[in-house]
Amino acid sequence: MTNKVKNNKSVIEVTDLYKTFDTKKVLEGVSMNLYRGETMSILGRSGQGKSVMIKCIVRLITPDSGYIEVLEQDILKLKDDELNQIRTRVGYLFQEGALYDSMTLAENLLFPLKRNKPGLSESEKQELVETTLRSVDLLDDIEKMPSELSGGMRKRAGLARTLVLQPEIILYDEPTTGLDPYTARDINELIVRIQEIYNVSSMVVTHDMKCAKRVSDRIVILHNGNFIARGTFEELENHEDEIVRNYFI
Repeated sequence: MTNKVKNNKSVIEVTDLYKTFDTKKVLEGVSMNLYRGETMSILGRSGQGKSVMIKCIVRLITPDSGYIEVLEQDILKLKDDELNQIRTRVGYLFQEGALYDSMTLAENLLFPLKRNKPGLSESEKQELVETTLRSVDLLDDIEKMPSELSGGMRKRAGLARTLVLQPEIILYDEPTTGLDPYTARDINELIVRIQEIYNVSSMVVTHDMKCAKRVSDRIVILHNGNFIARGTFEELENHEDEIVRNYFI
């Protein structure tokens, strides 16, 4: 682990998490911690339960059993209003960006501000929208509709809408899926830059090895419902277990 891990406390703690859909066991006793200020990637092949796990963390999916603590709150015991408060502190970047097609880019960012930050003045909201769009290189596109944006721009726009609430944690669900190699590289660099600018704690679900290598302080590998290895990219690339090494071929 890096010093970033050793010197900080957990912002997410998951213990013995189980989830089954019909007869398919997806998560089988998963346990992990995300530490303040680190970027951790969850690496695994498609269908291994990576996205299910981070959806459990913000209770978009309810696990069958286990314990989840986020920012010192027991997520599974929170009432709806308490859960909504936590969700404003945890940004979630969906695979498809989840923008509102009928709204401009500016309106997409103003929407969560109006709902979650009613105390801000209109000028403060507008300034926050512009600052956030500038941080993802989309300020010049502020009045565009989602249909006018490329795939990479939509990813950045989705990230901007996540960032506008100034979260302490960001969960990225397959941030480079469906992108060409050049755009994927730009998104990887943006994830690194956002961490540096905002000092967030990040969890990145991916099967993209280049993404995991570029953005991660630490990587965990999810295989057949549980984590089979944890460490830096270099540690796992040279792991003694052949199953772990095969992910890096």
